[in-house]
Order: sequence, then C-alpha cells, then structure tokens
Amino acid sequence: MHLDPLTGSAADIIDAVRKREVSAKDMAELAIEAAEAVNPRINAFTEITAERAMTEAAVLDRKSAAGEPMPPLAGLPYAAKNLYDVDGLKTLAGSRINRDNPPAKADGALIARMKTAGALLVGTLNMDEYAYGFTGTNDHDGDICNPHDTTRMAGGSSAGSGAAIAAGVVPVALGSDTNGSIRVPSSFCGTFGLKATYGRFSRAGAFPFVTSFDHVGPLARTARDLAAIHDAVAGYDPADPVSSRHPVMSCQAALQEGTDGLRIAVAGGWFRQNATREALEAVEAAAKALEVDREVELPLTREARLAAYVLTGAEGAAFHLDRLRTRPDDFEVETRNRLVAGALIPSAWAMRAQRVRRLYRGEVLKVFEGVDAILTPTTPFSAPPFGSTTIDIDGETLPLEPNIGIYTQPFSSIGLPAVSVPVWLEGAELPLGVQIVAAPWREDIVLRIADTLEREGIAEARTALLE
Repeated sequence: MHLDPLTGSAADIIDAVRKREVSAKDMAELAIEAAEAVNPRINAFTEITAERAMTEAAVLDRKSAAGEPMPPLAGLPYAAKNLYDVDGLKTLAGSRINRDNPPAKADGALIARMKTAGALLVGTLNMDEYAYGFTGTNDHDGDICNPHDTTRMAGGSSAGSGAAIAAGVVPVALGSDTNGSIRVPSSFCGTFGLKATYGRFSRAGAFPFVTSFDHVGPLARTARDLAAIHDAVAGYDPADPVSSRHPVMSCQAALQEGTDGLRIAVAGGWFRQNATREALEAVEAAAKALEVDREVELPLTREARLAAYVLTGAEGAAFHLDRLRTRPDDFEVETRNRLVAGALIPSAWAMRAQRVRRLYRGEVLKVFEGVDAILTPTTPFSAPPFGSTTIDIDGETLPLEPNIGIYTQPFSSIGLPAVSVPVWLEGAELPLGVQIVAAPWREDIVLRIADTLEREGIAEARTALLE
C-alpha cells in the first residue's frame, strides 16, 4: 500500500502504520523528503528535524515488530510553529533577538504529548515575528508563501503551519492563536484549524505573546484529524497556570453524531460588514448544506474587537518592554512600532477594554443559550498578494492587516472554541474560510459541524503539489 503525507489524511496514515502496511520510518522519510523539496518554494520551515524524526520512527517500528500496542498517533508526521520549545533547538518565535538564547532543554507540553502519542516531529515552522501579525511576512527568516499561489500571503502568524499542510508536506501542524493566528492561515491556505477553548491545551513551553489571549492548537487536512489531535493532547497541565481541569470528551467519538439536533445560526451584523461577496457566499454555502435558515446578532462585537486591539497592544508591550528598551533595532520595524504604541496605551483604556471584554462574553453566552453554534466568515477576503497594504471592499479602500482578523479577534478575546473550514467556491483559485464557533468546552460541536461540511463536499483541504 502506498500512503504518504502528500495525499493521506492523518487518520489514514495512522491506520496504515498500525496495520503494518507502511512503517513509521517510511512516513518520516517521505515527509522529510517533501519538506526538503518544497521548502525552497514556500519557506515554511526554519529547521527540518530529520534525525529526531527518524529516531522517533525507529522506536515505533521496534514496538510494532514486537507486537506491542501502538499509541494513538503512531507514525504521524507533523511540524510545529517555531514558538514551541523543541529539545535541543532554539525557540526562535520568528525573531532575531531569540537567536541569542540557549537551546531548549526539553520539549514544550504539546510537543511532549505529541511524542508520547507516537507522532513524528519533522520540523519547526516559520511565522510572523513574536506572533504579532496576520500576513506571514518575516524580515529575519523570509516571507512564507501560499502554496496555492506563491505570490500571495499564507496568513499569520502560524503561516508556516498552514503552508506546510497545503503544500502536502505534513497532514498536521501545530500553531498558536492569539487573535486568529490558527484560523487566518487556515482560511488563506485552505486547511482545517482548531482554536480550542482557552485553557483546553497546555501552553507550557510555548513562547508567549498576550497571556490572557494566547491559545495553542492544531491545523490539519481534515476535521477528523483535528479531532484526533484534540483527543491526544487535550487536558490539564499544572505547568500552565490557565490550564483547565474541565473534563475532556472524545471528539473522535462525537463525530459519529453528525449535526443531528444541533441548533445552528449564521451571525449577522458585524459579521456581514467589510467582507467580500465571496466570503459571504462561502458562509451561505455552508449554511445551505447544513439547512440553516436562522440568523443571530452578537451585541458589542465591534466594541469587543476594539478592546482586543487595545489589550493585545498593552499586554504584548508589557511582555516585550525589556527587549524594546535594550534591543529596539533588532525588532522588525512594524512589530516594534506596534509594541511601542502598545506601551503608550493609558491604563484607563486597558481597564475599560477589560470591562468591554467581560460584557461581550456575557452577551455572547446569552446567545448560546438559544443556539449551539454560529457560522461566520473566518477572514473577510482570500489571501492577498505580497506587498498589499489595502483591500477594496464594496468600493471602499480599507487598510489590509487591521481588517484580516475582524471576525476572529472577538472570539479569541473571550476564549470560545472555533474551527475554520476551507471552502472553495466554484471556479475559485483560492480558498476561503468559514468559522464555526460554539460555547465554552464544546469542541465536539464545532468539529461535528466541520466534519459534516467535509462529508457534504462543502469543506475541502486541497493540496497544492508544487514541483
């Protein structure tokens, strides 16, 4: 049987390794070869960890040969955004300054859990500097290209994660999401991406950005694969102060329920403004497939998005203040300017933003008393060309980057679970994301809906096989 990371889902690969139809070594070698061949075109990887992947694969193959039980992600090649600690490597976080730090002495929590589950780490992935960006551009490590059109952005800040999957190198990658940094590259590159409830996945050993917003999690080629990663790595970790003890349910088992009995609505108001016709059509296609005819309003969304901007700047600046004082010239100019602006935010503004954040959470949770899930666009438009600074929507010219995360930021600020699914409109050359949001701890619901849309042929992650 010929299965490789270029075409197989994570579930297919794991099943084949367990049945000994392919070896873990085969999977590691194929992913490494693909990374080496494709990376010059897309610049997704900062390091290819070939030796580690082959060592991990050898351990699994010895277990298989001895007839020992195989772990749940046995033989699955994956890569991780370079803000995760990887034993023996420097945690770059897309920056120049971090290059002066010593290598990590141990794996971060999610890397360690992936290893325990049998996954094979084949590399670390390029990103926006310190995760402060939505475009996937980086002055230190080079820009990350969208595999579907290498003249276009991959989205950020987990740009390498989205690009590595879309290019067919790995079926799964780990990213992080502060204001949309898993979901934006999922939308631009056409992958599935999960931002779980705040506190569901441990952030220990992941370089922080805005502690009260930061999430970590997976991007993948299928909704089923997201569920598999969720089940393998979710759960309490005392090393992360915001990690939750809330019970973890099996999302893989939940997929069997489909969408029967779920109350789903489309978000109106803010989530229909400043979007291209195509972004709204993608949501309409998903709603039609799910037989959704209900629309809901989420009060205070505009204000919540503005509050998220204020808090991101203020908290991010506070974290980087010493670096700004001692090494200002080693930041990208754009990142430094944002952080300096954040440092100048009056404390009264930040306090008011926190109040808006709490009010918004309360209003949204009231809406979820009457519905189980909400559909919105993930991004207002598809991947823009490199060099773009503005976007034209309905005859109005808007600044590009501040408008990329207008639909993801509000939900990040209140920690709700959300999935982005890739939708290709008829004749489209680029994908668009549809975002599915649910109440806290209901990752099962967003993944059930994502899986249904995939089975209905609405959501599809296409691989761009680059030569």
